[in-house]
Amino acid sequence: MLIPCPLCGPRDIREFTYRGHAAYLDRPATEDWSEAWNDYLHLRENPAGPTRDLWFHGQGCGAWLEVARDTVTHKVTSARLVAEEEA
Repeated sequence: MLIPCPLCGPRDIREFTYRGHAAYLDRPATEDWSEAWNDYLHLRENPAGPTRDLWFHGQGCGAWLEVARDTVTHKVTSARLVAEEEA
């Protein structure tokens, strides 16, 4: 599987480390324990089909990417820098 790194171009998946669903980017606003934190930490979707994942390009540019892919076909449809969302 190739991941289209926005900085390095298409790269083999072995250069990346999977870090979980992109929902990790949507942290609850408060630091106090709440139902939102419980859901954030423990309730995850496990879709069969389109999903958004976080990948770290550790053997390349060191960027964090949000990758859109299909869990059934493994087809990657897009990748973007996570830092772009924060800007």
